[in-house]
Amino acid sequence: MVGTAVAVPLLTLDSAPAEPPPPTSLVVPEGWRASQVYDAIDKALRLPAGSTRKSVGKAGLTLPSEAQGNPEGYLFPATYHIDKGATPESLLRSMADTANGEFNAAPVAAGAQRNAMNVYQAVTIASIVQAEAATPADMGKVARVVLNRLERGMPLQMDSTINYAMNRSTVHTSQDDTQVESPYNSYQHMGLPPTPIDNPGEEAMRAALNPTPGDWLYFVTVRPGDTRFTSDYATHTRNVAEFNALHQNASHGPGGSASSPPQSVR
Repeated sequence: MVGTAVAVPLLTLDSAPAEPPPPTSLVVPEGWRASQVYDAIDKALRLPAGSTRKSVGKAGLTLPSEAQGNPEGYLFPATYHIDKGATPESLLRSMADTANGEFNAAPVAAGAQRNAMNVYQAVTIASIVQAEAATPADMGKVARVVLNRLERGMPLQMDSTINYAMNRSTVHTSQDDTQVESPYNSYQHMGLPPTPIDNPGEEAMRAALNPTPGDWLYFVTVRPGDTRFTSDYATHTRNVAEFNALHQNASHGPGGSASSPPQSVR
């Protein structure tokens, strides 16, 4: 007897999706904090969270003595190629080496000396400028406010330093926030914070070295594209009141959110 052929359907097994290849580059944006860079390296190298932070001490980074081993400000914003076999240490060294190449150049040293500060102080000011300026066009003015306040022995009162102390990013700074115990609280401590508060880019660094001439002591971004600088406290108070009114209205309007301007100097 001739058998009848039976068609047996092939079973298609659900195969797990192929894991995407590891990234070949890592972009560090201007203004990222060291903590953000650490997290990005962990993700790029597919390491457990916290691995890069633990590697800082053994990376052998070349940093100014004032940094006391803290690379904040010296993880230069750029695109870094991830070679096969890259490690957190090798990527951190590339970033710090790039920063040293930028910051140790003769024009930077000359600009810092011209403004009666050292390079590390210039990087610290640039980090504040990076955090506070709404646009590149505002950076030179923000830098001038910082320098004017330092020259007059005024506290900087920059909300960006409060944000750094509290490990957050917000435009809402309360009176209680200004009492936080931290060397980065520029309401409670005179002078610059002990380290930069982020990793500034070239434009912010240029602004710190070549601030726009002016007598401003205060600024607030009332609305996007409208940052107001003044040397008169009464005028600044009116500007802040206008910002607060607009911000309150926006927070209760459709969507319940307001734009996020940089912090004001009070």
